[in-house]
Amino acid sequence: MSPRDRPGRIYDSSIVQTPISFSAPVAVTGATGYVAAHVVRELLLRGATVHATAREPTNQAKVKHLTQLAEELPGTLKLFAADLLDVGSFASAIDGCEVVIHTASPFELGEAKNPQRDLIDPALNGTRNVLSTCSSSRTVRRVVLTSSTYAIYGDPSDCVARGRPLNEDDWNETSSISHGAYALSKTLAEREAWAIEAAQTAKDEAKWRLVVVNPGFVMGPSLTSRNDSASIDFLLALIDGRRASGIWQFYAPWVDVRDVGYAHVEAALRAGAEGRHALVGANAGVWDVINGLREDFGTKVLLPRMRVPKWLAYLAGPAKGYSWTYVSRNVDVPLQIDAARSRARLGLSYRPLRETVREHVEQMMRDGLYVPR
Repeated sequence: MSPRDRPGRIYDSSIVQTPISFSAPVAVTGATGYVAAHVVRELLLRGATVHATAREPTNQAKVKHLTQLAEELPGTLKLFAADLLDVGSFASAIDGCEVVIHTASPFELGEAKNPQRDLIDPALNGTRNVLSTCSSSRTVRRVVLTSSTYAIYGDPSDCVARGRPLNEDDWNETSSISHGAYALSKTLAEREAWAIEAAQTAKDEAKWRLVVVNPGFVMGPSLTSRNDSASIDFLLALIDGRRASGIWQFYAPWVDVRDVGYAHVEAALRAGAEGRHALVGANAGVWDVINGLREDFGTKVLLPRMRVPKWLAYLAGPAKGYSWTYVSRNVDVPLQIDAARSRARLGLSYRPLRETVREHVEQMMRDGLYVPR
């Protein structure tokens, strides 16, 4: 195990307390997902017993990477069948756990065909389902919810309108079912989680404490060779020629998936972890990513050649599914999300964006998802 992979690689003992240990199992919902797999890995690395939920836990193509991790790392993995919209289906996985890490939620780039059915209902009702089960449990003490920076802002123009970097005190108030439905789903789900926690506290029935992590645009090496993540598909489209003619500049709060996995576990353990935590390694434009890839891989990748100007984005955007509202609020609009809280409260020391993207492409090459020219 390299020093970089040790559980304590960014461990700051001066601010760490561990009121919760791994003496009890830890439940992870949606464990086969891109982010969740790294959460499971971090837990197994630290010797935890992980109750991992999946819709098809007997499907080896879906869970093989998790079972391989369990064979290689000190922890113990137990798989459970559960579905976001199947009320009560998480009970077996959560039974006996002190910590529940709820990562399961749909993720789509662009606008879904049926956003209410495909995004909002699973995110909102799934959160209710999982937290209701936590409230019925006699053992759960902490719930870590995977939200998103999209629950902080809807479009970069929100940052411009406030005239300052955004942080955990801000909420997305601009997304709607017709504009930014994914962002809306994350916002509604997180607000619902806080409402459920507040309701149990008001009744003097506080059984568990909610801690939220709000990752930005997650990138970095996947633990599977599947292309079933929006992040993976985005990067593939950037290097395989699909966008070779050009792409407009947009800004995002990027973060490495390995740092996100680490953050979830620290949010579960640390006494100082409370409230929301924006996870952002770099506020940067997509052309910063493209230029780094060009320097690192040269002609092995088929990168966009032209930075599309905003006026042309207005003309071409609607044909590609991007409304004038989207173009106005996103293209060439800078964005800054302040991640100071996650650095201080969770001990994060973020990987450089260029390293994240380079190692992600290298992983896709190794696994045959992308064959260099």
